[in-house]
Amino acid sequence: MKTFFAFVKQHLFPAVVAMTLALLLGLSGWMQNVENLTLDLRTKSRVPWQPAMADPQQLVVSIDEESLAAYKAWPWPRRVHGLFLALVGQTKPSVISWDILFTEPSEDDSRLILGLKATEANVIFGAMSGENAVVGEKEADGLLPDDPAVKAARLMPLKNVTGDRKNLLTKPRILLPAGELALLAKSALVDTPPGPDGVRRRVPLMIGIGENVYATMSLQSLMEHWKVQPDEISVRIGESITISNAYAKRTIPIDDTGAILVNYRYSTDGFHTVGYSYLASNLNKKFVKKEEVKVPETTGRILMVGQVAAGLADMGPSPFSALTPMVLVHSNVIDNVLREDYAHEVKWWPIWLGAVVVGAAGLRFFTQRKLVAQASFALGVPIIYAGIATMLWISGSHWLHLVWPLLGFSSLQVFMIARRLIAEQRAKEHITGMFGTYVSPALVNRMVASGESPQLGGHEDEITAYFSDIQGFSAFSEKLEPAQLVELMNEYLTACTDIVQEEGGTLDKYIGDAVVVMFGAPLPLPDHAFRACVASQRVQKNLRELRVKWEGEGGKWPEIVWRMQSRIGLNSGKCIIGNMGSRTRFNYTMMGDNVNLAARMESGAKAWGVYTMCSEATKAACEEHGGDRVVFRSLGKVIVMGRSRPVPFYEIVGLKEDISPQTHACLAIFAEGMTKYYAQDWEGALACFAQSELLETNVPGKTPGVSTNPSLVFRDRVRHFQEAPPAAHWDGVHVAKDK
Repeated sequence: MKTFFAFVKQHLFPAVVAMTLALLLGLSGWMQNVENLTLDLRTKSRVPWQPAMADPQQLVVSIDEESLAAYKAWPWPRRVHGLFLALVGQTKPSVISWDILFTEPSEDDSRLILGLKATEANVIFGAMSGENAVVGEKEADGLLPDDPAVKAARLMPLKNVTGDRKNLLTKPRILLPAGELALLAKSALVDTPPGPDGVRRRVPLMIGIGENVYATMSLQSLMEHWKVQPDEISVRIGESITISNAYAKRTIPIDDTGAILVNYRYSTDGFHTVGYSYLASNLNKKFVKKEEVKVPETTGRILMVGQVAAGLADMGPSPFSALTPMVLVHSNVIDNVLREDYAHEVKWWPIWLGAVVVGAAGLRFFTQRKLVAQASFALGVPIIYAGIATMLWISGSHWLHLVWPLLGFSSLQVFMIARRLIAEQRAKEHITGMFGTYVSPALVNRMVASGESPQLGGHEDEITAYFSDIQGFSAFSEKLEPAQLVELMNEYLTACTDIVQEEGGTLDKYIGDAVVVMFGAPLPLPDHAFRACVASQRVQKNLRELRVKWEGEGGKWPEIVWRMQSRIGLNSGKCIIGNMGSRTRFNYTMMGDNVNLAARMESGAKAWGVYTMCSEATKAACEEHGGDRVVFRSLGKVIVMGRSRPVPFYEIVGLKEDISPQTHACLAIFAEGMTKYYAQDWEGALACFAQSELLETNVPGKTPGVSTNPSLVFRDRVRHFQEAPPAAHWDGVHVAKDK
């Protein structure tokens, strides 16, 4: 239960707050504009994957530049449109819809009326909703719903309308086509209110005027195309418009304002289009002049007549362009319904819930991992989410909001990463203050990254203790001036300390020339024994290099410096670790029997003529993690002072890659000699040790500072047992006489 409440407090609550604030901010106008821009980018990006052309059931008759040149100044005399209706009507299109207003009377309305009477097609003229206000001398636009002219007009209200109308787009008045035009042709509202950024993303399919609800141009055109009767269409505001008859079955999604979310697919070049003057001219040649000409197919099609010429006023922004003919808004809506290609806006709550879950889960799992993993998560999730949103729009026209979810998620991640960086910096400063002189900067960083405070109180843990000491150091004090001794020791101790810290060791203390190190504390190191063994060999190699350097510095240093040797002892096991000392002064250190044994390894190495010695526990732990990368030599079992049980001693010969064939041969012969030694085959053992003696690396008189080696030590022991054989129960264990 505590874990659950901790998760809620540390991870779930911040995610809920961040995503809720982002959701509320997403309701602001500027955020919606940014979201709309991302939708426009997605709309443009899907063009290569969508059908090349719109549904052929619709033909856009464009009043283009060529048409303006043919008929001169706009607006044209209405006789032009009357002739057009008479000609195109003979081809029997399903409906001719005019995204043009004829609300003002004209002196040649009679010619347009003649065309209306002559045409065999359904004709829809544009109407506009009007406001109720009166400003100055200007009269209110349009007629009230109960006006006789409205009742007489061919403006059919939708009958089966249910649902809450409180958000339905409603206007008090209506502007109808002038005079007899409203009686002969059907009328439909062409209102397409722009959004905050000017783009018509949601287009009303119906508008309430008075108590009635009327279809707009797009819906009315489809109703005429499919011969939909009043009882064959039903509307549920906020859900859908359902059309069902012998010609079509459609369920069109709408919002609570009665608008459809336009699924923009095409601009001017994506629709089947013909120029107004081109179509009229060819129809005139065919039907009046009886010429053989090719006429675009119009039979059974929806003809949408509208302005596309750049100089005309009926232009506005769209996802494709800042100046798009507004007739294409209706055309895109009609194409959406013809293809059943609807856009769907994903509701806010599943997005919010998903963002909260992902955000909280990310905080739970990645704040405990490396910063690069958390940063990768913080960057990767938005990229993946944006990719999913884009693919959903491309593949299924599902509008998954981008801006507010990404803002909330990114803000949450930035805040948590910043908080983590501040906390880690404080932790680093805290740990550096405690351990900066003990451990390497890399280990300090690992301690910070682990997220666990080091245990400073006394506790027992598995570590490897490391002791080193300079052979015959007292002689150095006699040979060197104080300043020289300080310079020499600083150079030597700096090199040793750097190496052990690079391998993850923690400096316990300096005791004169001695260096005491622990591997595995304060930060646990599973491979502490292997690291300690590697560090010991690097220290010995570095000392060899220093000897060469010091000798090369001429008379600066006496010969004793060139011959400096250091002995190292290692032991692994349970030790007491923590801050120890008085109330006013204490050190982070280690103690215990296993620490003492490491010191015995260092001091006892002299008796075997070796310079790095460890216990069997260290050897086993090293091989567990390092395999055969470190080469050991068994030196037998020893009972050290202070212990009653024998301890197996091993020389750390070196790292595998540094061992020469000569040394390999030496170790093999020496091991054979040890087998004969334990079997009390003194002659055989003596012969083996005599051979291995010739192959030893450290040779008295040749190697600086060397007085003996393991082959010489066991040769002398064999000779001793030849003169004074051991007791019958002898088990090969050597009893150390010194510490």
